[in-house]
Amino acid sequence: MSSSIVGTLDDVVGAGTPVVSVAPVGLTAPGRPVPLEVRVSAPVTGTNLPVVLFSHGNGWNLDGYAPLTAFWASRGFVVIQPTHLDSRRNGFGFDHPVFPTIWTERIADLTRTLDQLDTVEAAVPGLAGRVDRSRVAATGHSWGGQTAQALLGARILDEAGRVGEDLSDGRVGAGILFAATGVAGDDLHPFAQENFPFMHPSFQELTTPTLVVAGDQDQSMMSSRGPDWFTDAYRFSPGATDLLTLHGAEHALGGIVGYEVAETTDEDPERVAVVQRLSTAYLRTALHVEGNSWPAARGAFNASAAPIGLVESR
Repeated sequence: MSSSIVGTLDDVVGAGTPVVSVAPVGLTAPGRPVPLEVRVSAPVTGTNLPVVLFSHGNGWNLDGYAPLTAFWASRGFVVIQPTHLDSRRNGFGFDHPVFPTIWTERIADLTRTLDQLDTVEAAVPGLAGRVDRSRVAATGHSWGGQTAQALLGARILDEAGRVGEDLSDGRVGAGILFAATGVAGDDLHPFAQENFPFMHPSFQELTTPTLVVAGDQDQSMMSSRGPDWFTDAYRFSPGATDLLTLHGAEHALGGIVGYEVAETTDEDPERVAVVQRLSTAYLRTALHVEGNSWPAARGAFNASAAPIGLVESR
């Protein structure tokens, strides 16, 4: 990839500003097996700052995904990252009695966070009064994408194929799903069929504006479907009107979890740089910060002389 596309995208999203990040911030979560803690990152200056919730992938915690979350904060967003129950810090393995309910607790963690924005603001010196609570996005990677999509409107199908409870949140106005698995069927492997009921989504109810990000070399161990599985939210959701497909990218999308992280099988700093900037441009437009950011970034990326991916929109 030519670095010129990164420079072009920088012209769209602008230069970053200093960021302050505070963790752990404890939130109230009655009945939760362990306390709910979040990281809050925000620019040190600016007002009317939109909120971005970020849900981590399986095993991670509030210290991960700095390549994304710190970048977003430096471009004018208040980013909040909860540590979910499946974090390796908590030790709740697949055979633990709490595991079957973790997927619902993950969703609850995001709504609890929105319920306690007063606490979030108070935890960061100088942040109070600078947050625009009317502009909120839900984002997440892998299992975190499946968590975020519930707030965006996606439902879970039961064994009879009936659409489950509506867990969407009207406070959320946009979303980004990074490497989130798609529609399940007979191709879902037995382990996933037995342990992951949330892998049976219905996207027809997802009407919130959403960007889907997928790698065209992302082969899941949970399904015999190919990498196209990770594009289903775009294919089947009325709200997910934009799809970023990255050529050569696997599940870590170049390393969004963190630099030099063991789980990254496709490490590519330039790919991460592109994801940072395109996702920022999308958030700026979807949350009504700058209406032309996403069209401009999308157009520049697709017109690149050395394309590493493609943005589709409908």
